[in-house]
Amino acid sequence: MANVYTNHKVKLTTTNATTLYTVPSETTAIVKSLRVTNVDSSNDCTVAATVTDTSSVEFTIETSRNVQKGTSEELFNSYAFSTSPVVLKESEVIKLQAQNANDLHAILSVLEIS
Repeated sequence: MANVYTNHKVKLTTTNATTLYTVPSETTAIVKSLRVTNVDSSNDCTVAATVTDTSSVEFTIETSRNVQKGTSEELFNSYAFSTSPVVLKESEVIKLQAQNANDLHAILSVLEIS
């Protein structure tokens, strides 16, 4: 088994659901962090996040997390200064959807085990 620590990034340039990450074949992914930053200095923006499994069933991570102007949010925060990892299986997909186009950037940090 190979362990690879990596990250995936996206700029949410539309208000459509945008694929951030798809788990590679023969891989299990342990997501450590999903950080979303609002680069707009004037307006807050909400973000929704989902995971789609191999049966095309969509599961909600966040429905409408507010990211204040000029700040960042960790979507997997469970307690202050703590994150809860999420385990994903081969071919599962994380998608993000922004309230406003061009306001949000996202970085996913993940351990891929194959």
